[in-house]
Amino acid sequence: MKNLFLKLFSPILNPLENADGHYEYRPSHRTVLKVMGFLFLAGVGGYFSILTNQIAGVFPVILFSVIGLICLVVAFLGSYKAVAKLWRNRNEDAPK
Repeated sequence: MKNLFLKLFSPILNPLENADGHYEYRPSHRTVLKVMGFLFLAGVGGYFSILTNQIAGVFPVILFSVIGLICLVVAFLGSYKAVAKLWRNRNEDAPK
């Protein structure tokens, strides 16, 4: 099942895992990505935009849902390097 998801989300994971340069991974990075993903996917904004009949609320809901999905995919399926690169570590000058 994991292999299926890795193939399905390879357009998101491959650029992060194949990036050049040094990276620093901390387990807290993955934990924060999981929390951020669940918070962004929470449909509270969608619920209130439907409740108030405002169609303009759909765009932010879609945007935050996509961001949440990316966070969750990298947090659960990504390698250490993918998680670190999503955080955009600034240690590009450090030796490999």
